[in-house]
Amino acid sequence: MDESSMVQKLAAEVVGTAFLVFVGVGAVPATSIVNGNAPFTMADLGMISLAFATVVVATVYALGHISGNHINPAVTVGLAATGAFPWSRVPAYLAAQVLGAILGAGAILGVLGPKASAVGLGVASYSADVGVGQAFLAEFVGTFILVFTVFGVIHRKAAAGFAGLAIGLVVFAAIIPVAPTTGASINPARTIGPMLVQQLAGGTVKWNQLPVYLIAELLAGVLAAFAYRAMSRTAADNPVLTTQSSAPQPAAPSTVQT
Repeated sequence: MDESSMVQKLAAEVVGTAFLVFVGVGAVPATSIVNGNAPFTMADLGMISLAFATVVVATVYALGHISGNHINPAVTVGLAATGAFPWSRVPAYLAAQVLGAILGAGAILGVLGPKASAVGLGVASYSADVGVGQAFLAEFVGTFILVFTVFGVIHRKAAAGFAGLAIGLVVFAAIIPVAPTTGASINPARTIGPMLVQQLAGGTVKWNQLPVYLIAELLAGVLAAFAYRAMSRTAADNPVLTTQSSAPQPAAPSTVQT
């Protein structure tokens, strides 16, 4: 048997999500600290997006063969909703992802010090002039694009070997238009982890905004999964009525998120 154990899978989800938050989210306070009083520019946003993209690519290839490298509850729930991942494993995967996000955010604080909390720790939030509807739509669209792409690159007819690159690039691309509105979390674990650590560090956290992020992201994950399935489904996907062979089933697809 060459299948990773459940403990190994969960450990991979913790580590992958921690890497994502430390590198991607950590790029936000790092940029603010380096810039000082200088204005935030499009170049800064580009570098933050690139940080997210590169760590996503790295974790897909490093951890995808162990746990599928979901590192995003929206991906996990989308897979489960379409029958590609067992619902029995969902609670453990979500817990591992949130734990990883907390550890990653804690590492940001440990590496960058109190200044990281002073500049917001990269917590995703939206301003009062944005409003709930606009924030919901921004997170929904960004997450939908991400999860839709994930389902595309893990499809049985997709080009082999390019999943990590494709997912990393779509993360880079999605952050650019979404970040000015909501900070482009597009990942419930990435939303929760930094908020909790920022609260523990004594920073200001807009907890009333959390439901907007979580509902938008999880709903988008499910709808993107079904949308891709509907678009790509062929006769080969129809249930086989004859007796199935006892051949071993393939492992869960290798996937990831922001």
